[in-house]
Amino acid sequence: MATDAEILGRDHVDDLQAILSVARADADEVVHAVADHADAIFTWDYEKGRRPALEKLYEKAKRAQWNGETDLDWSIEFDREEQARQMIEPRLQFLEAKGVDLAHSPLASWGEAEWLEFGLEIQNWSLSQFMHGEQGALICTAKIVETVPWIDAKYYAATQVMDEARHVEVFAKYLDTKLDGHYPINVHLGLLLDDIIADSRWDMTYLGMQVMVEGLALAAFGMARQTTPDPLLRELLRYVMADEARHVAFGVLSLQEFYAGLGDAELLERQEFAFEAAVRMRDRLLQQDVWEHMGVDPKVVIPILQVGDKNQDPFQQLLFSKIVPNCKKLGLLDANDGWLRTRFDTLGVTQFEDWADTSEEYLDLDAVTADREAAAG
Repeated sequence: MATDAEILGRDHVDDLQAILSVARADADEVVHAVADHADAIFTWDYEKGRRPALEKLYEKAKRAQWNGETDLDWSIEFDREEQARQMIEPRLQFLEAKGVDLAHSPLASWGEAEWLEFGLEIQNWSLSQFMHGEQGALICTAKIVETVPWIDAKYYAATQVMDEARHVEVFAKYLDTKLDGHYPINVHLGLLLDDIIADSRWDMTYLGMQVMVEGLALAAFGMARQTTPDPLLRELLRYVMADEARHVAFGVLSLQEFYAGLGDAELLERQEFAFEAAVRMRDRLLQQDVWEHMGVDPKVVIPILQVGDKNQDPFQQLLFSKIVPNCKKLGLLDANDGWLRTRFDTLGVTQFEDWADTSEEYLDLDAVTADREAAAG
């Protein structure tokens, strides 16, 4: 078994200075290449429906395609500043409840104007990371089409490639027409995507993207949809979430069969990968890119804001509400004497293990079908 330090590249999972010391190799790059070591696999077994759950998902995906240009009302206007206030006020209340003292911090002189600007930048940063993550999913799902050996999985993955292209398109358009700036990909998200794409094993692409990244994205989109006052963004996220739920279900349904045939050593490799992915996704939530943009040293301000147990932040915990039950469904939580369960305990997220896994709930999030049935009367 690898130690946590060997997996994460630092001595302690909560070492803030180590987390904040990770820097992008080239912050100004426009094109980023990752060596993809996987084999492209043909299958001559064209029998459709050999895996009924995947066939059902494929048929659902074909019927649930939507057009970001015509199915969303881009003419809707909204008050960006009001949205920023609604985003910032709960955070300030949470800091106050934790007893965080900003009097002797770099934020001591901040007033309403600075906090409002910070809220506006958080909007730009959050939507930018959504967009970058969706491009990562686009590339990973194209890889799954190449590498998965089952025809039913290739069929479904091809529909997801279209979904992900649409997601990148709508997030980019929202950033360009409703907000006022793109952020580069966060270093921790970028490193995770590089690891997922570079791994030669097809199931690792599933685990890293379909279960971990898409699982966190599904929860994040749900939280954003509940809190934004912008009707356009709410509807955009509703449609994206309908697709994302199918994507996560695709990962769970495919890996459940494959992982049932793996031994302890192979499962441990998957557990370690899931743990590393969870930590990298948590690390990006520190939003160091925004603090730097605001002229504040993240190495100074973030430790002040992280008073107490950083893993007890309810906003952060909820982002793992889709990941944990899906890992349990796959048998990863308790394999090898509960290795991953112990790690998720350190992150403070194990309490979600009995929530619905996404292979059961994706039908409830089918916004396209619901809207078409309502329109038909």
